[in-house]
Amino acid sequence: MKKFILTILLSAIPLSLFAAEPNQIDGGDTAWMIVATALVMFMTPAGLALFYGGMTRTKNILNTIGMSFVSYAIASLLWVIILFSLSFGSDIGGIIGGFDYVFFKNIKVTDVEGGIPKIIFAVFQMTFAGITVALISGSIVERVKFGFWVIFSTLWLILVYAPVAHWVWGGGFIGTKIGALDFAGGTVVHINAGVSGLVLALLAGKRRDYGRTAIIPSSIVLTVLGAGMLWFGWFGFNAGSQLAADGIAANAFLVTNTSAAAGALSWLLIEQIVAKKPTMLGAASGAVAGLVAITPAAGFVSAPASIIFGILSGILGFIGVFVIKSKLKYDDSLDAFGVHGLCGILGAVLTGVFANPEINEAGVGLLYGNPSQVWAQVVSIIITVVYSGILTVIIFYITKIFVPVRVEDEDEIRGLDEVEHGERGFNI
Repeated sequence: MKKFILTILLSAIPLSLFAAEPNQIDGGDTAWMIVATALVMFMTPAGLALFYGGMTRTKNILNTIGMSFVSYAIASLLWVIILFSLSFGSDIGGIIGGFDYVFFKNIKVTDVEGGIPKIIFAVFQMTFAGITVALISGSIVERVKFGFWVIFSTLWLILVYAPVAHWVWGGGFIGTKIGALDFAGGTVVHINAGVSGLVLALLAGKRRDYGRTAIIPSSIVLTVLGAGMLWFGWFGFNAGSQLAADGIAANAFLVTNTSAAAGALSWLLIEQIVAKKPTMLGAASGAVAGLVAITPAAGFVSAPASIIFGILSGILGFIGVFVIKSKLKYDDSLDAFGVHGLCGILGAVLTGVFANPEINEAGVGLLYGNPSQVWAQVVSIIITVVYSGILTVIIFYITKIFVPVRVEDEDEIRGLDEVEHGERGFNI
């Protein structure tokens, strides 16, 4: 009887009394965001490093892994010093953030962003900067000096990543005035990195033996393992971008997995049709293509739509790697542009088509009565492509003043692991 009376009394109390107050930390959301941040961190020095490393030759595997590993370290340090402030500080004319958070000043442990500590929001965003610049390295591996990469990536993060992140997510003009949708980094991460990678590959020139001899990957096993790690970490990448443990985050988790699976299978199907042999490198590449395409849309589209994202990204990724690159004869070593650039563009456009207000009322696409969203997506793509491309050229020539771009021909033949680092990836 007492339990019955207590139940009646509790049911009469408004549930709102138990809800977290505005500007107070939500423990569940915070716990999820700490996990999501760790997942995204895992993507760069582990997942991407192995994914890229396995595709390069044995003599260059450590150098390739090292470029991803060091990229994350550089981004982590710069983020605390200046990048977070430039990306998410007080808006200056819609172009760049102010200096509010230089060296993380003015960020207290009690400060709240949504329902999570502002510190964990900042660290989560830091992991995005780390993987973005690391993605670019795949376009120029096996031929550039390690010192060149260190200086270039430092300048690129300051002059390219921070402004674009501010434009889209930090209160800048792409997000507030143009109204483009980018849930987890289609524009900021993949288009940005893919275009810069293509430009950098063109400026650096081809590998000495590119197109003359067969370039055999050191370990498809490592590449597939790395792809699996990226797939795993991408749940934090996309679902974490909701900054809360709620239904939109759950949907982002679902569509991320679905698009990756569809991308892997569609790439394999094309290989079966064209070459009569479905490869595991193709499966891994297709999965990553699907992950890239769904990234800007993860918090806006339904599961059926995500299948379309995955199928189309597998097709476009295959075309980018085996048709476009072959026809234009540029040496984008590990297809930063073919997978990330092209599929990032695809995903951004499709977001404008399939954004479903029943999933997230913040996004209404063409199919739901808002054709102008497609135009907003296209404009944001053009701005990012032009800015990223031009600034990459400028940074390339600035860096070239201080460090030679390429290793000597003999050193390239010998391998960058020994020449640049004095090590070997495999002592066989």
